Amino acid sequence: MHASDSLPDRSAIKEELDARFRTSLLAYFQRRTGSSQEAEDLTQETFARLIGSSSFENAQEAPAFVFRVASNLLRDRARAAIRLRRHPTLPLDTLATENFEPRLVEDIDPERVLIARETLSQVLASLEELGERTRNIFVLYRLEGMRQKDIAALYGISFSTVEKHVMAAVIHLTRRFGSAP
Repeated sequence: MHASDSLPDRSAIKEELDARFRTSLLAYFQRRTGSSQEAEDLTQETFARLIGSSSFENAQEAPAFVFRVASNLLRDRARAAIRLRRHPTLPLDTLATENFEPRLVEDIDPERVLIARETLSQVLASLEELGERTRNIFVLYRLEGMRQKDIAALYGISFSTVEKHVMAAVIHLTRRFGSAP
């Protein structure tokens, strides 16, 4: 099979996805972003991810999968936006080299690195025990620094529901490790 043999299949899948999901995806993204241009971009990106996915075979299995991809795409964009706000980039030539302090880097010995990796692995494994939505909300709030109000808007749920998810994750981790994370 040549690469060109699969192009009509992908084009047909794109056309079918477009016909079945464009309107609902545009509305979904428009409600969450408030921008028709952003909604269009996100819709196209969703189609591109679906077509490029090895686990997506055809548009018949699409409804739940399409909106899972769309939700993940929104979450990825939100995380990227938070990272940009939290860590603005500066050109290297604007950084004064005389301000560099090697003492700011902690002494990292191999034992400490190993303990940190093991602890991180345990915490990540414990988070995997949570439901997907609870885990994602906890990660956005506690690790990514996203505000609960913004998480509620992202998921289309109430502020108190976000609080309940965060609290459920904290209780789970507290029971697992004996202290709040």
